[in-house]
Amino acid sequence: MHSLAPFTVPAIADISDAPLTARLQYLLDNKTKPLGSLGRLESLALRIGQVLGTEAPALLQPQMLVCAGDHGLAAKGVSAFPSDVTWQMVENFLAGGAAVSVLARQHGLALTVVDCGVAKPIAPRDAAPGAPQLLLRKVAPGTADASVGPAMTAEQCAQAITNGIEVVRTLPGNALLLGEMGIANTSVASLLLARLAGLPLADVTGAGTGLDAAGIERKRAVLQQALDANAEATTPLAALAALGGYEVATLVGAVLQAALERRVIVVDGFITSAAVLVASRLQPAVLQRCVFAHRSGERGHSLMLAQMQAEPLLDLGLRLGEGSGAALAWPLLQSACSVLAEMASFESAGVATQTA
Repeated sequence: MHSLAPFTVPAIADISDAPLTARLQYLLDNKTKPLGSLGRLESLALRIGQVLGTEAPALLQPQMLVCAGDHGLAAKGVSAFPSDVTWQMVENFLAGGAAVSVLARQHGLALTVVDCGVAKPIAPRDAAPGAPQLLLRKVAPGTADASVGPAMTAEQCAQAITNGIEVVRTLPGNALLLGEMGIANTSVASLLLARLAGLPLADVTGAGTGLDAAGIERKRAVLQQALDANAEATTPLAALAALGGYEVATLVGAVLQAALERRVIVVDGFITSAAVLVASRLQPAVLQRCVFAHRSGERGHSLMLAQMQAEPLLDLGLRLGEGSGAALAWPLLQSACSVLAEMASFESAGVATQTA
């Protein structure tokens, strides 16, 4: 059992179900099409049916959860943007002007933005029906500088994880799409990948918000300092506390709770994948509930996906974050369910099957 005082990781059960998988595969194989001709859409339909435990999966009240936080590392110049952009983008999410806001509206995704640790106070507000809602779950106004010591105390990290668990408990529906915002959080994702997978920083550190070559070298030097300053933080929870951010820890809790409730978890890019990496190192069965939306343009994301043996649905060169890639992939999940539910079988349509 993994624990981080005063937090104990919930046990996530293996949901492997060979009879259900066989029935789902039979249904897919007998649709009016050549065997396997819908490619990855068929494996996606199979995955959704397995997660929801049914031959007729329906995606209900999908929730886009965007967690936001600031990072002490940002003061070391690891991002092309200042920390003020974090709170400014939170306001943009709530005003409906960000990419994730637009895409959530387009696809009927309820948008919840969580202030997990933004440096500037975000004013509470009442959301109009259907508008993005803000939840204030600030552990502290930004993490400490991980290049000189732990970003969070064990207690702060545990609180952020617990916040994520409790937020998901309050959200309806059976699908959770993950998003984030936090200047310098690609640095956090790189650090967690390097530490938990034992990969060289040079392989997992990229441009983030748009650093030039010199900026990337400066970023790598700072991240090496962070790894050195937290050399003893090697377990998943210790690494998360030492290197992570409040938004990443909150997402870890959200993933654990969504997995416990057998929600379909739609993973966005590099940073949300880092949260899933941590959660899956705590409870491997988490990955059975995950659909990976896309392969990010951020260096390191392919290596992170490989750590989880994940095959993303899209590869569009995205590197925005926010949950934008998860929202773009969402219609594919809907299509997969529609094919299972509505496409005729050879028998029902009176169509001859292929000859041997």
